[in-house]
Amino acid sequence: MTRSKVEFTNTQGQKLAGLLELPSQGEARGMALFAHCFTCGKDIAAASRIGRALAKHGIGVLRFDFTGLGSSDGDFGNTSFSSNIEDLLSAGHFLEEHYETPRMIIGHSLGGAAVLAAAQRMPFVEAVATIGAPATANHVQHLFDGKADEIREVGEAEVTLAGRKFNVKSQMLDDLVQWNTPEHIGNLRKALIIFHSPVDQVVDISEAATIYQAAKHPKSFISLDKADHLLSRAADAEYVADMLVAWSSRYL
Repeated sequence: MTRSKVEFTNTQGQKLAGLLELPSQGEARGMALFAHCFTCGKDIAAASRIGRALAKHGIGVLRFDFTGLGSSDGDFGNTSFSSNIEDLLSAGHFLEEHYETPRMIIGHSLGGAAVLAAAQRMPFVEAVATIGAPATANHVQHLFDGKADEIREVGEAEVTLAGRKFNVKSQMLDDLVQWNTPEHIGNLRKALIIFHSPVDQVVDISEAATIYQAAKHPKSFISLDKADHLLSRAADAEYVADMLVAWSSRYL
């Protein structure tokens, strides 16, 4: 495969950093867009391993840092779930303009909830995949429980997420409330595959059931037996990639 760093601009005029992985021989038989987990980044092990594995199987992948994370410009405190959706749309337009229209979109954890919302505004996407995803963005509300009152009273507060400190503003909490039902999943009108571990300690397996029940066919579910939420074992990430290649062959 070949790997190259790319940059594109979001709707706010900020530069977002991405990594594009393409098959080393011949043209890609399809292009995919990958959305990372909450406060993570494009270089987290699961995203990197899945991207490399898909490229080896002939599927190009763009993974990028959401606004305010990793190497992308912007302030995380000024972002929201809705801004993540807009970032995904910008990434899709970038691929469409400069490389090839993405036909598959993949999201890990909260990135999975984001792709379920963004895909409806991406008519060129035919296949959607979620990995350890909550059914609604509001699922991460509990991460702010200890500081929610301060955030709403003062307007912002410092919150520790995944061992790192972030300034979180009230607009983020307000935005999460707007995404508290899975009703939009029923309007997806695209092929969907759901990956989830029954022993996921971060996003319960019941969230996968909610997504599955809300979605219409064609839809599939694959259990990631013994995998943790971040797919920290290489074998689990590679298994997801292998299953994605087989499943997506009907759509790419």
